[in-house]
Amino acid sequence: MIRSNDLELVFKKHKTWVNIVHSFGCNVDTSEDLVQEMYVKIHLKLEDGLDIVYADNEINYYYIFKTLRTLFLDLKRKENKVEIVELTDLDQMEVDVDYNDTYEMIQKELSDLYWYDRKIYEIIDSGSSIADLSRKTKIPYFSLYNTYKKVKLKLKELI
Repeated sequence: MIRSNDLELVFKKHKTWVNIVHSFGCNVDTSEDLVQEMYVKIHLKLEDGLDIVYADNEINYYYIFKTLRTLFLDLKRKENKVEIVELTDLDQMEVDVDYNDTYEMIQKELSDLYWYDRKIYEIIDSGSSIADLSRKTKIPYFSLYNTYKKVKLKLKELI
């Protein structure tokens, strides 16, 4: 159960949290965004019963710091995986993808597959769980998984 006082104590130190994130090397806007994400995470943890306030109404700064640090590190990991393209560079990029041709090529490849492979792929791709399908059909989980993975890789090679 959330005590409204706990969250208010965290909010009162907003500038401190922004300065901490800024010290990690983020600009002001990113620092504000990460602090807002921290508020959401702390709120969810408080709902689950986390107690971040000591008996003398002091906040557990270490917990807040670790939450902010984790959010910052997650952001850096995501930035490393994403290639940022400037708007000025978009004009120079050429994208020649004919989606209709690609779709027809994939459909043709699916129709050329062995019926078992095609059916397993279609069932799992439609949203069914491999585990549920395995229980219902008594086909081993790994057999279904490997079939689905094999078909998926074959279709990715076409694209």
